[in-house]
Amino acid sequence: MTTTKQAGGASPVDFTAFGDYGDFRPKKAAPPVGTKTGEFVRAAYPFQGRITADGSSGYKAEAGRYHLYISWACPWAHRSAIVRELLGLDDVVSLSAVDPVRDGRGWAFRAGDAFDLDPVNGFSLLRDAYEVTEPGYAGHISVPVLWDRQTRRIVSNNFPDITLDLDTQFGAWANPAYDLYPEHLRPEIDDLNELVYATVNNGVYRSGFATTQESYHEAVTRLFETLDLLEDRLAGHRFLLGDAITEADVRLWVTLARFDAVYYSHFKCNLRRITDYPNLWGYARDLYAQPAFRDTTKFDQIKRHYYTTHPNLNPTRIVPDGPVLDWTAPAGREHLGAPPTQVPPAGRTVT
Repeated sequence: MTTTKQAGGASPVDFTAFGDYGDFRPKKAAPPVGTKTGEFVRAAYPFQGRITADGSSGYKAEAGRYHLYISWACPWAHRSAIVRELLGLDDVVSLSAVDPVRDGRGWAFRAGDAFDLDPVNGFSLLRDAYEVTEPGYAGHISVPVLWDRQTRRIVSNNFPDITLDLDTQFGAWANPAYDLYPEHLRPEIDDLNELVYATVNNGVYRSGFATTQESYHEAVTRLFETLDLLEDRLAGHRFLLGDAITEADVRLWVTLARFDAVYYSHFKCNLRRITDYPNLWGYARDLYAQPAFRDTTKFDQIKRHYYTTHPNLNPTRIVPDGPVLDWTAPAGREHLGAPPTQVPPAGRTVT
């Protein structure tokens, strides 16, 4: 495979000429032991380099060295954009977005409304970054991708690591008002993230892409059991770990933001809507009021991505007009804690 470069980016989406990207179940590798028939299995994320402040990993945290390729539509990539904004790393780690609609060529760079041509390498397709990093790469092409300008290769496409490294290794440039992964809370954050990933973040996909009734029922049951637990938890906490935003909030919120607009109908997660949960809905609006969450959330791109690129779930590719949700309504949760920008974590000061 050779890399593709085109001054105007990739040619327009064309499902007739290029087909569908398809789902992202592993095509060649055997499913993990214990996987049930019809159960969704997420593809591997093989590039797992880590950035360290001192460079001991081979990738040193440096201003201007790294670039994030994301899709505003993708929840896994959306996390990295939120963290980058919260920590004030806009001028430290650059960012560009792919077209939210994929044909058989996968994620592509095009000039458009809130998505971009590739400003770093001039690639037309995101798979070109994978090909440069590992010639002959035949795996899943995913976002986010953390790219190293210095070595001209992918550092990581492993979405959990990318935000943790932004959280912890860029302290020389980060906004000191936020410590999204404080050491004293890491065990609790890790435990909560593990539950939320398995049953909520990935749980909506396990529901939507299940191919047997049994697998769907198991996934959707666990999803709503966890949402019920989180509803109870948020009755007494402004955010998941108290009165300050952490990595756990970022990870949960990207799924909540997409839930009523996409997952409720498109992925058949329709026992309840997030708007049916008073605490979860208030919590989601509370986070949306923060610019880092609001300004990185592109509902139009989210809906177009899901409803047009999963033809097995929506063969007409019709994007629904609704739902109409008032994300700007006051959350009414201030009594549960002071605004996060006024409560710096222990050991940090606001400048």
